Amino acid sequence: MTQIGFYHLTRTSVTEALPQLLSRTLASGQKAAVWCTSKALLDDVDKALWKVSDPTWLPHGSKGVLLPERQPIWLTTEEDTPNNAPFLFLLESRACENCAQFERVFDLFDGHDEQAVAAARTRWSSLKTAGHELAYWRQEDKGWKRAR
Repeated sequence: MTQIGFYHLTRTSVTEALPQLLSRTLASGQKAAVWCTSKALLDDVDKALWKVSDPTWLPHGSKGVLLPERQPIWLTTEEDTPNNAPFLFLLESRACENCAQFERVFDLFDGHDEQAVAAARTRWSSLKTAGHELAYWRQEDKGWKRAR
């Protein structure tokens, strides 16, 4: 089954936390797809990834770019992964109907938004029932802490 991590954002926004997680993904030699619900957030993520300089630049693309299959990071509001990414990042309470096609899924949600927290709990329950391997990560002062 797919490893699914729930990432509870308590200290930063998704556009601040996501680049660090994507940097680790690329450093491990993997590709990623980032599924947003809104075009507005997709645009914000795109801008944030262009600004990253430390630890590295994060090459990425979205609909309309040439050779989407070569993009290490694919940004979309749809459910496409033309880069055949094994890692999926879900933003804005986005659900994944077919998570089994991915090795790992990262579900990032805003801990200051009660609706987002409630939606994450609902997704957790559904995915646990489906038999996926789940982990809960809480944002701390320095990085992430896995809850047991």
